[in-house]
Amino acid sequence: MHVPDVSVVVIVYNDAERLPTAVQSVIDQTLQGVEVVIVDDCSKDRSFEVAKELEAAHPGRVRAFQLPQNSGGCGAPRNHGIGQATGTYVMFLDSDDVLERNACRNMLDAAERTGANLVSGMCVRVHLDNRWGKTTEWYPWIYSRTRTLESITEYPDLLVYDTLSTNKCYRRSFLLEQGLEFPVGIHYEDLLFSAQAYVAAGRIALIPNHVYFWNVQEKAASKSISNRRHEIANFVHRMEIHRRVDALLAEKGHDEIKSAKDAKFLKHDLVLHLRDLHLLDDEYRQEFARLANGYLEGIDPAAYDQVNHLQAICAYLLGKEDWVNLLSAAESMTNRGRLTSALAERDGRIYWCAEHVDDPADAEARRILDVTDQGFHTTPLASLALGNRLTSYEDDGRGTVTLSGSVVNPLRRIAEDAPLKAELEFRARRQIGVKSFSFPVEKIDHAGDTIEWSVRADIGKTVRPLGIIDAVWDVRLKLTAGKDRISTRVAVGSVDLERAARLRVRPRLTRLVSDRFEPEITKKGNLSYVLTAEGAAAVRTQALINGAMHGKTAGLVKRSLKKALKTKRNIGSGEQKVKVYHEVFSKLPLKKGLVVFESHMGKQYSDSPRAIYEEMLRQGIDFEAVWSYAGAKPTGFPKDATLVKRWSWQYLRALAQAEFWIDNQGFPLALAKRQGTTYIQTWHGSALKRMGFHEPRTKALGQDGQARFQAAVDRFDHFLIRSEHDSRTLAKAFRLRETALLRAGYPRNDALVAAHGAEAQSGERVRGPLAAELGIDPEKKVLLYAPTFRAAADGSVEGFVFPFDVEEFADRLGDRFTLLVRTHYLNSVTLPPSVEGRVIDVSKQHDITPLLALADGLITDYSSVMFDYAVLDRPMLFFAYDYEAYASDLRGTYFDLKEKAPGPVVATADELLQALSAFEEADAKYAEARQRFLAEFGEYDRGDAARRIVEKFFQGSGK
Repeated sequence: MHVPDVSVVVIVYNDAERLPTAVQSVIDQTLQGVEVVIVDDCSKDRSFEVAKELEAAHPGRVRAFQLPQNSGGCGAPRNHGIGQATGTYVMFLDSDDVLERNACRNMLDAAERTGANLVSGMCVRVHLDNRWGKTTEWYPWIYSRTRTLESITEYPDLLVYDTLSTNKCYRRSFLLEQGLEFPVGIHYEDLLFSAQAYVAAGRIALIPNHVYFWNVQEKAASKSISNRRHEIANFVHRMEIHRRVDALLAEKGHDEIKSAKDAKFLKHDLVLHLRDLHLLDDEYRQEFARLANGYLEGIDPAAYDQVNHLQAICAYLLGKEDWVNLLSAAESMTNRGRLTSALAERDGRIYWCAEHVDDPADAEARRILDVTDQGFHTTPLASLALGNRLTSYEDDGRGTVTLSGSVVNPLRRIAEDAPLKAELEFRARRQIGVKSFSFPVEKIDHAGDTIEWSVRADIGKTVRPLGIIDAVWDVRLKLTAGKDRISTRVAVGSVDLERAARLRVRPRLTRLVSDRFEPEITKKGNLSYVLTAEGAAAVRTQALINGAMHGKTAGLVKRSLKKALKTKRNIGSGEQKVKVYHEVFSKLPLKKGLVVFESHMGKQYSDSPRAIYEEMLRQGIDFEAVWSYAGAKPTGFPKDATLVKRWSWQYLRALAQAEFWIDNQGFPLALAKRQGTTYIQTWHGSALKRMGFHEPRTKALGQDGQARFQAAVDRFDHFLIRSEHDSRTLAKAFRLRETALLRAGYPRNDALVAAHGAEAQSGERVRGPLAAELGIDPEKKVLLYAPTFRAAADGSVEGFVFPFDVEEFADRLGDRFTLLVRTHYLNSVTLPPSVEGRVIDVSKQHDITPLLALADGLITDYSSVMFDYAVLDRPMLFFAYDYEAYASDLRGTYFDLKEKAPGPVVATADELLQALSAFEEADAKYAEARQRFLAEFGEYDRGDAARRIVEKFFQGSGK
């Protein structure tokens, strides 16, 4: 009898509909020697009958078994499957998931090649509720490359993070010899089984291939066991499993793994339950605290240093059973970026709360509750997302509500004499037609640590939704305090909305569509209203609303409504402009010598497009220059060029008739390039982060989305690269033709190459007019701090928050250095007045090249500016305070910065200041590393890029 290479154990319970798909994903494997062992956990539906039908349809390849009684978990059926398996290797598959087509082949090859007892590959979460087919790779940095481990101690992240059993292939003899089985009668069995397998396996192989597709349906009517976090038994099981894993690690002496696992518990396992805590009653909270605190006593204290400030604060406050401050911190953690505490100041340091920090017996309080480095005390109020919680909610049963609330006033920064006014805004989440309705706040008062407000809103008479399309409405308080304008979401907090009435409204379509606003608590605990219906039309209307996003009828309604709403403005719409571009402007003749330049989508006159433009002027090229600009009016753009606003009719006509397009980011994706137009894409930096088709978000676009993206990058006729690293990364990420690559370097760096050459020849640093313009002391060294782009938690662009104390920098090092701060062009920064002259904001300088030439040293984190600055062969320092989060982000990196950095990589503000104190030492110590870095990432930056491009494309051309 032939022994199968792999036995795939498929477990099922009450899932007859999806079981055939799961089994078919095994039958369709490219590896032929695979058997399917179906184990039914005594289902009440037709699951076992379907399993037997599959067995009959695939004789010799599928076998079906049924447990005599339901076990209530995954452990028992998987154990039974191990016992029935006959293959050399065993894998596990749940009935609602599928295997990647080559999973068995890839895992078998790795096992046979390495002799590993356990092979693990990448799991991909498929979000079935997401209309765009969103997928996320599960801890992709673990599977960034092929690895062979002789012990789990070589790579603790594997045990700490990847606790799944289903993306793995186990040698069956190994499972039997070690007596490895899943625990029965307890949930989270994967955590313990995986830990036991990792520890016992010895040799482990990791492969960078997708092997398992985990289908996730967040809106499922029945929640999975692990998602039933409102049940205290769920947390009881989680704690028990963690204790068993800890005991295993202690028995084997794996203390380092235990510490890393403790950190993950604080920032993952505990957080999952804390997010729902505000929705649960006191009885649950008390039992939760008892269970959690008993476990937290055994946490390695060092683990608190490996998590972010809110995660550590929540764990600490839970230990104190300080529910008021804990719920506040948990809300802030759920709504990332929201400040929900009034804060406290002691001895010049800022703390999350005043409680506990004055207790001399509590040595940990001040360390853990210290949030000074978060910059809450220096960030402009308008840039802080202040917590705003309901204190009462009343309705008259018809259409009027009275809401009262409390806005956090951190450190009482809103002064008592600051005049206050506010309005409560109801805003449609899908903004079509009328976007919002507002009600003036009648009562608003200073109350020390808070601003108290109350408003009576006649929603029934005022709020006029369209119906169906704008089904969900969010609530915000727009507060004006003196000169500060502050917008806050309204959180429900502990206010009970269970008995709140549905409010009568008058939709503009018809009341038969919907006629009620129902208050609802969002996933993040905020107040929203959902459009619904009552009376005879309720069932019919609700079906329309539920199908609004997908149904054919609703789609017709939406299309008709949108067409009616945009009739007056259609001629200026983006859709109409694209149509005119292709059907009218693209029929006009091309204009010889017309060149359209754009930098960072029109936001700047800078970068390589500027360098090429100015080189064309120097060489006396006969051409017509058009520069695009974004915003109300152009600032800093050349006066000898035609300036057109991005997306204006003039812009579209210029692009349609241009002989050349030159930009560094991308002209609008919807605009096709004409056959006679040459597109020179200079790009804007070498890549550390994965780009293009290497990004999970691009892979998740689906076939149509990927096709549109590919069509956009296929417009590039020429793509500038500055090293073979760019060829391996950017070029492959954009799937560019080899013939499109121009190995010329970046024109923007020509000036840096020239500066370095002049300095090397003369032995002197010439700072130039910019230093005088900025008022820099000639006796001081100049440091440029240029971090990468930072967005708020919701993706919006806000003010930049310093990860270190600039006042401390000025006090400690201001006599030696002048610090130039240059945030990403999408960010802004506010400096405290106390650092004037010692720290200078240069973010409004469009072109960073003169700043790089001026600086004696560069401080960055992950910005591509590191690759450009390398041309100057000057010291670099990398302040990677969030490196683990950055490196482990789903997007991933092309290389490990810590391995290749041509300068010190520091993680804390103290380390940063210490490294700067030894600035000269680092200069000599990293000289060779800088040369290696430049050779790898800037080999084609020779100082003649702009000249070469102009000579190649424009000499001999003209109007």
